[in-house]
Amino acid sequence: MESKPLSAEPILRLEALDLARRAASGDTAATAELLRLLAPEMRRVVVGVMGSQSPDVDDALQQSLIGLIHALPAFRGECAPAGYACRIAFRTALAVRTSSRRHTVNRRDADEAHELVSKDRPDTDLFGQRRTEIVRTLLEELPREQAEALAMRTMMGWSLEEIASSCEAPVNTVRSRLRLAKDALRKKIESDPALLELLGNPS
Repeated sequence: MESKPLSAEPILRLEALDLARRAASGDTAATAELLRLLAPEMRRVVVGVMGSQSPDVDDALQQSLIGLIHALPAFRGECAPAGYACRIAFRTALAVRTSSRRHTVNRRDADEAHELVSKDRPDTDLFGQRRTEIVRTLLEELPREQAEALAMRTMMGWSLEEIASSCEAPVNTVRSRLRLAKDALRKKIESDPALLELLGNPS
């Protein structure tokens, strides 16, 4: 998964904030420009959640952009527009991924994990891809706010302060969500010998 921190360039942030405020007031030109500016970052989030090979990436991105348009009237400018947009993208991508896998993911992942650890170590790239896919699947089982915080921290490389700004929550709350998410994942992994051998003991 590609780790990328929230865009830190002040000029881009100010431009996005101005566009978001104008878009929230109904300026269609500002809305179009804001989507153009934020779409690449939103796509990175969608790919991080779903994987670059998922056939649903484009659909999830489209839904995310529509979701952002619908959410703009509620945007108060209290966080970076990119964070606001990426949070919508994360939730949308996770929902699309969960829906498309609902009937098969648990059994298939368990079978494939056991198959992997029962053989000699596979090719490094394939092994890493499988680890990543299992972690993505485990994220689906966490409460949404915990999954968001963990994904923003580990998949997107955001700081605690950036996550707090995006989620409009205190930094200590973000720390608590991360701790609870890691504890839940640790228990899940430790309860499955195959996952434990494949992923190791999460810190």
